[in-house]
Amino acid sequence: MKLDGGAMFGNAPKALWSRWMQPDDRNMITIGSRALLIEMPDHRILFETGAGAYLSPDMKKRFQIVESHHVLLESLGKKGLAHEDITHVILSHLHFDHAGGLLKEWEEGRKDLELLFPNAQFMAGKTNFERSRSPHMRDKASFIPGLANLLEESNRLKLIKDKDILIFGELEIEFIESHGHTPGMILSYIQTQGHKMLFAGDIAPGHAWINLPITMGYDRFPERLIDEKKQVFQRIFKDDAWIFYTHDNTYAASKLLFDETTKKFQPANLVKNLDQLKTAG
Repeated sequence: MKLDGGAMFGNAPKALWSRWMQPDDRNMITIGSRALLIEMPDHRILFETGAGAYLSPDMKKRFQIVESHHVLLESLGKKGLAHEDITHVILSHLHFDHAGGLLKEWEEGRKDLELLFPNAQFMAGKTNFERSRSPHMRDKASFIPGLANLLEESNRLKLIKDKDILIFGELEIEFIESHGHTPGMILSYIQTQGHKMLFAGDIAPGHAWINLPITMGYDRFPERLIDEKKQVFQRIFKDDAWIFYTHDNTYAASKLLFDETTKKFQPANLVKNLDQLKTAG
């Protein structure tokens, strides 16, 4: 999708952020939409679903969504999977560009939203789920009306909170609650067989936001987000873990470096897809 560069970089001046992402003549920058899939013998765990294709053509135009079809379903198909094969969908938060892919593609004449992933357990942060039910007018447009009810009525919704842990054999997922971007966003710290990765949601939507003071205009509490970034980045750096970017249009993940002199974090070993992790260290 495309979003206004100024909105994506908050109070950072264009002279700075345009070095990282080149805007078009309308000040729009291209934003990626990435989901993460973990395949196990008995489980297929999907982290987020992107914006999907539930919006009508006029709403897609309004939100500058480029694709006209459900790209996630196409991507799953390339791996020999259908949405019915997914056993768990973990949502960092319920903003439309992270949870819209839960819904069937828009069709002329269909009035009601319908859920995909009929065999999956849906997992979302309790605080953010409650926020989606009764959002503030400042972020009301970011949530999908009726989605919370659909998830609850599925009887497959599990609400999670800070420090909850999900274990599948050697795979462990620790949930870390963040409130700077939106109240109750859930970060997933994935650990398995010596490998560690943080699914960062919108705490750092792309590698340019690793710079601690850089936040989005969409963030509800920017100063709190900066403090949360610092805390979680220190842990990632110490653990030599990867960080997964949901909105980076070029890079899927990186590790972090910390400059002791400037006291700044920066991305390192940037990879464009996770297949490169085998050679990136």
